[in-house]
Amino acid sequence: MPENKIPEFKTIQEEAKFWDTNDITDFLDELEPITPISIPHEKKEVMALRVAPSLKKQIEDVARGYDISSSSLVRMWVIDRLRTFNEDRI
Repeated sequence: MPENKIPEFKTIQEEAKFWDTNDITDFLDELEPITPISIPHEKKEVMALRVAPSLKKQIEDVARGYDISSSSLVRMWVIDRLRTFNEDRI
């Protein structure tokens, strides 16, 4: 049986295409087990955000394209922007 090798990927899309067309069980000897970690979840709080109806529609359209809720999309954007902001301050 020929030795399979997981290739190096240049993009997430390239890796996704590889795993969509290959069986992971062919590569079990290359995989390493991981120790699961538990991340405590903070209690969530609600924040109201007022936006123009046209902006709300744009956000909903983008969210629909990702098949997620508009609030999840905005939350992801805020988290991403805060990470970038904090990295820029270092």
